[in-house]
Amino acid sequence: MAVMTHDEARVERSVATPSGLWWALISAASFGGSGSLGRGLIELGWSPAAAVLFRVLIAALALTVPTVFALRGRWQLLRADAGLVVGYGLIAVAGTQFAYFNAVRTMPVAMALLVEYAAPIAVVLFLWLRHGQRPSVLTSAGAVVAIGGLVLVLDLVSGASVDGAGMFWALLAMAGAAVYFVLSAHDTHLPPIALAGGGLWVGAIAMALGCVTGLMPYSTATGDVSFTIGDVPWWVALVMLGLVTAALAYVAGIFASRALGSRLASFVALIEVLFSLLFGMVLLGQQPAAVQLLGGLLILGGVVLVKLGEPVPELEPDVPDPT
Repeated sequence: MAVMTHDEARVERSVATPSGLWWALISAASFGGSGSLGRGLIELGWSPAAAVLFRVLIAALALTVPTVFALRGRWQLLRADAGLVVGYGLIAVAGTQFAYFNAVRTMPVAMALLVEYAAPIAVVLFLWLRHGQRPSVLTSAGAVVAIGGLVLVLDLVSGASVDGAGMFWALLAMAGAAVYFVLSAHDTHLPPIALAGGGLWVGAIAMALGCVTGLMPYSTATGDVSFTIGDVPWWVALVMLGLVTAALAYVAGIFASRALGSRLASFVALIEVLFSLLFGMVLLGQQPAAVQLLGGLLILGGVVLVKLGEPVPELEPDVPDPT
């Protein structure tokens, strides 16, 4: 399957899109559980920075062997895309999470999350300004509908106070999330697992340096993590946080972005908010309001509009896959 260059439609898009959508859903579902699992650890006594550090570190360790197998001795691919890997790790992994946790220190969590999830709009604008890919009317409409749905899902219709410093960090988190989608869809011969594995190691090192230098508060705790469905040992929640919400989520996200392109993948990823609500119901007992369910429907509608606004590839005669 060929990768997408700057979201340009290729012949393979008509074949890649169904599998790409599945990868995007897997990524959204995996990422969606991070909030509930992380909340459990934080309530036990973990600092957000410590939870993020071990989440990224466990994911990096889990992907080390798969990364080696994916490269099959082609270390030149890693060297050739060293800039991409470092950028992915520093910005898409460590930078985005660091900015988000700084945002929620001084502003409501829901407001910070809304700003970060405006990343698809930033992706559309980037592709328009940098590569001249002007969004279609349907894509623009889908952006408006999806963001409107997020406002309802995050229950911000009643209004909330905005802190200047918090908004600054939230905007950085949004930029980092946009970079995540753009870099994940980057045209490269580096296998998706290798990009995720290498990037996670860069992110883990960056987070470790932040904790060691005192840039981010660091604290851990042991004991049972309490969820609505029952208590689990702290290490179970931590392993799930690293393996499922990081290792699987990042790999699936890269597969999705390369199959769908950064623009469509970023909008499908908005469904992560719905999965977050679901995990919140199951693990934390947080029941969504009717307005949030309406917002979820608007998000799905926005994704559909963006999909309909994607360019339709010209079909060519089938060619045997050399691989």
